[in-house]
Amino acid sequence: MKKFASSLLFLMCTGGALSTAAPVEVGRPMPKLSNLVPGAKVPNTSGKIILVDFWASWCSPCRKSFPILNELHRKYGPKGLVIIGISVDEKEADYRKFASKMKAAFPLVHDSAHKAAAAFNPSAMPMSYIVDSKGIVRYIHKGFSGARTRAKYIAEIETLLTKER
Repeated sequence: MKKFASSLLFLMCTGGALSTAAPVEVGRPMPKLSNLVPGAKVPNTSGKIILVDFWASWCSPCRKSFPILNELHRKYGPKGLVIIGISVDEKEADYRKFASKMKAAFPLVHDSAHKAAAAFNPSAMPMSYIVDSKGIVRYIHKGFSGARTRAKYIAEIETLLTKER
């Protein structure tokens, strides 16, 4: 019941099928995160490749994605990748408990007001956006399927890093 209520709340807060806001799409600029989550410690992404990952504590695939995101952060962070995990959890305690358990090596932001989620309009959890150094969304990943998603992330990040050298 809790997962259903959280899912329903997420859809209502982000707009889901009810939203009139257009979702973020490939080829379009990424919304400015610092404007969407005021007060959050959003890292400087200017000139960087960015992977924005929307997640929630109740999302089972999200739990499986964090070790891969940590791996990508360690491997590609020094080469110009910035990963930002955005939680859509309603409760601060749920966000903090999950973040502590997953030991994220990359910055996390709590979007309790759902402004970032409303701007991006993710249709699944997790939902990831890979953005080039000019701030244009180049790839979108709906859900997480383990090794297959990992391989796609690596190929796409390496492609962008190579193009931008």
